[in-house]
Amino acid sequence: QKTHLKSICLQYPLYLLLNSHLFCLLKNEKGLIIFFLCAYVPKTAAGHCKWAEVLKDLEQIKTSKDIDVSLYTANTDEDVKCREPVIRCFFLETKVILQECLIKNCSKTQDVLNIWKNGNASLENNKLNSTRSAKCKECEEYEEKNFTEFIQSFVKVIQKECK
Repeated sequence: QKTHLKSICLQYPLYLLLNSHLFCLLKNEKGLIIFFLCAYVPKTAAGHCKWAEVLKDLEQIKTSKDIDVSLYTANTDEDVKCREPVIRCFFLETKVILQECLIKNCSKTQDVLNIWKNGNASLENNKLNSTRSAKCKECEEYEEKNFTEFIQSFVKVIQKECK
């Protein structure tokens, strides 16, 4: 019961503080504007997919005829616990595409470089899942597929992340 009393003792001063400051702020026009902006901004920021730029660049390169490589292609229906290793695999293979483009001087080299940079930045800044399940495959364990199939799978995986 002491915990309950402490809770009540803390809640009342908070109520007074909010009542005096917050409600006074809402009584004028500027206060209302600030309140609505603060309520709206976090929702718009959360709604943006961190992979949106990667998706745009994938759309740019998917029709490229310059790129002819076989790439390890992770399954799009892997276990949720394997999500990060699957995405990392796709970005590792993007480096292979980038090397191929640099050698052949592909028309889409800049788009491939953007995918690789944006993807790695997103992976480093926002760890998806720090624990790796023992049943997750290494990238080299997946089947090698042609460039077109690789890009289709890559797009599916990124779209799942954006939902």
